[in-house]
Amino acid sequence: MSPSLDTRETRAFAFEVKFVIDGRVAARIRDWARGRLSPDPHAAGAWGDEYRTTSLYFDTPAQDVFHRRGSYGRMKYRVRRYGDSVEIFLERKLRNARMLNKRRTTIDLGDLSRVALPGADSGWAGAWFQRRVAVRGLAPALQVSYQRLARVAEGAHGPIRLTIDDDIRALPAAGYAFRPARGERVLDGRQILELKYRFAMPAVFKHLVEEFSLSPLAMSKYRLSAAVLNGDAHEEDDDNVALRRAAAPRPSWSAAPSNASALVVAV
Repeated sequence: MSPSLDTRETRAFAFEVKFVIDGRVAARIRDWARGRLSPDPHAAGAWGDEYRTTSLYFDTPAQDVFHRRGSYGRMKYRVRRYGDSVEIFLERKLRNARMLNKRRTTIDLGDLSRVALPGADSGWAGAWFQRRVAVRGLAPALQVSYQRLARVAEGAHGPIRLTIDDDIRALPAAGYAFRPARGERVLDGRQILELKYRFAMPAVFKHLVEEFSLSPLAMSKYRLSAAVLNGDAHEEDDDNVALRRAAAPRPSWSAAPSNASALVVAV
């Protein structure tokens, strides 16, 4: 089995801005990005910038993460897999208005079931994840997968990253395992563009927003996916409202009014 690796990363003033775009605009932005940004060094495909991502998202039986109850609204626990790799990542994201703190541990796929065992083995790199999901009453709730394009560059204040997620699929989790089925489509016919950067938005992203007249939309893939699987039952939920608005027929996003002044959204 491959060795475990535990890493921590703290990003001060980390920002992530999301947009829902249709397929035509997504194709144009792909060409735009490939002409200005470098491919993700860990990606593959004809352009060296694509890969499949599958994540198991954790929640409580009462869906405290989905409803953002108390501290559950600030922390997200998930297990992420890239393609068919036998290496997977145990992840926790802690967000507040000024900082994104991410902890990620690499383990072997065959060790995933250890997370569900009672009592943590302090000698195992995944023990921190195992302890915390047990204390918080979390378990795999949902599997979300998508095809991602990823382009990167070095900005004035550090690395910047552009991603486009297509063919987003969701299905209920089956315990501590990745299911081979794809599941239900989320945002059918539309894709999610994300811009990630530190401090101020870099000029290259400002040009992108202006050229394509993009308007940001706060959302969570986990919460959007849960709304789809729940039959759109959570009418009061902000992300569900965003989902229904994004899915509604409308003119091309390229014709939407620009909203660049609202782009500084902390995560």
